[in-house]
Amino acid sequence: MKIALAQINPTVGDFTGNLARILSASQRAAGSGARLTVFSELVLCGYPPADLLDKPSFLARCVSIVDELRLATASLPTAILVGVAMPAPHPHGGVGKRAVNAAILMDRGQVLLEQHKMLLPFYDIFDEQRYFVPATTQRVVELEGERLAITICEDAWNDKNFWPQRLYPIDPVEDLMRQKPTVLLNISASPFWHGKRQTRRRMLAAVAQRHHVPVFICNQVGGNDSLIFDGSSFGLAADGTLLAQAASFREDLVMADSGTLVDLSIPGGEIAADEETESAYRALVLGTRDYVRKTGFKKVLLGLSGGIDSALVAVIAVDALGAENVVAVGMPSQYSSGGSVEDSRKLAANLGIRFEVLPIAGLFDEFCHTLEPLFAGTTPDTTEENLQSRIRGTLLMALSNKFSSLVLTTGNKSEMAVGYCTLYGDMVGALAVIGDLVKTRVYALSRWINRNREVIPEAILTKAPSAELRPDQRDTDSLPPYEVLDPILEAYVERYQTTAQIVEEYGFPASIVEQVVRLVERTEYKRQQAAPVLKVTTKSFGMGRRFPIAAKAQV
Repeated sequence: MKIALAQINPTVGDFTGNLARILSASQRAAGSGARLTVFSELVLCGYPPADLLDKPSFLARCVSIVDELRLATASLPTAILVGVAMPAPHPHGGVGKRAVNAAILMDRGQVLLEQHKMLLPFYDIFDEQRYFVPATTQRVVELEGERLAITICEDAWNDKNFWPQRLYPIDPVEDLMRQKPTVLLNISASPFWHGKRQTRRRMLAAVAQRHHVPVFICNQVGGNDSLIFDGSSFGLAADGTLLAQAASFREDLVMADSGTLVDLSIPGGEIAADEETESAYRALVLGTRDYVRKTGFKKVLLGLSGGIDSALVAVIAVDALGAENVVAVGMPSQYSSGGSVEDSRKLAANLGIRFEVLPIAGLFDEFCHTLEPLFAGTTPDTTEENLQSRIRGTLLMALSNKFSSLVLTTGNKSEMAVGYCTLYGDMVGALAVIGDLVKTRVYALSRWINRNREVIPEAILTKAPSAELRPDQRDTDSLPPYEVLDPILEAYVERYQTTAQIVEEYGFPASIVEQVVRLVERTEYKRQQAAPVLKVTTKSFGMGRRFPIAAKAQV
């Protein structure tokens, strides 16, 4: 039996658009001889639907779109396996838990199986136990002489040999194997972060080898809010060797026939599995493109300061949306260096984007003059520095309103972690493109961009980082060097290590580690007002990291 893996880019709530993509891929797969075409988790309604699942009208539309798909594919020679939310047969009382996360197998106008997800993840960005009722039973279904075991994402992530400390007391795969299937299928919406693709491959290879059964996974591709789905669908033989591999970070279709690869993949853009720098860049491009387009916009604008962060965001934006849809604005003050505007202008020329300059020195003087009676007897401090940032934010939002363009914020994870950013200033905007990259990774991606030619001017890469909000300012005036700061942040924010553990592992002075931890703890209020952050690490700021604001610091 030929099995096609059709990884498409759905939009949450776009039932008609998602259906059209499914039909197009199904027709293409059928034309190439596929007997079964597999799509990703919740592909019909989009993932993650979040509190839309609490709306009866949303679930009613899920039911009707399944019937539309069944009728539309009745004449196709390929069976269809899709994911969708459905009303729970026995919903729990009260708010929530009204739905099931379902995989529906249909063939020639008939529904052969509706399998519900058993393991509902409840960690990091996942909150499925809030919405779904878990399945209590599973069954294998026959198609064209094959016995298909169908699992949904997390259901295949609890293998006791691969995960010695399992999250769940049951293993749905083990349960299905007692029914002696000949093929294991997994439909997924598994988000990307560093190392995720390799983990996914190793884990499912272990499942194939342990149970001596071929494994096929179809994973969602595309961005939805903060989440980026890499696709990277694949098929494995019973010994864990690769049969079929779809592309990463774009729609694709691959097909395997009884262990022999029949490649229908769209050519170009392949990414080596171990190239994490390139993967992070491609993920951010995809996340930016889909966030802008799926929210109904075409154009973006950003402040271009002559620094490395805004330079990287500009490159990502151009790659995601095209130079004609990106406008950069330089907003120099009396404290801006000469290279601030000239380096920005050179970058804009390299990218082919429009670059405008709006000096803010006059506006800043007017603010200071207006506040002078109330500020009498005080000395200039971060208040005046933040005023400059907020003037810039106001100008960007005015341009956004006037020209219907989304503002991209340009702050990095290191700055967000320690609060080295200004509320209603450089934090304004619709999307924090590099908010999950620490500063040293910003440099790594920027140098990768320049691997073949100078896109980002060398002067931007080599100048000392500075907010340029006071004379001769440097980031190191307020923070440890990023080579010290970033490992501390990764340990504390992403791995939840304690101060003592960080000191022991890295040998940094305890006073510096404690200073950094205090900064992280006391600036939670800023992060909870930040733009959505594109997630590319195991623990990003935003929906997957929820901490109280009014709490005693945990140093």
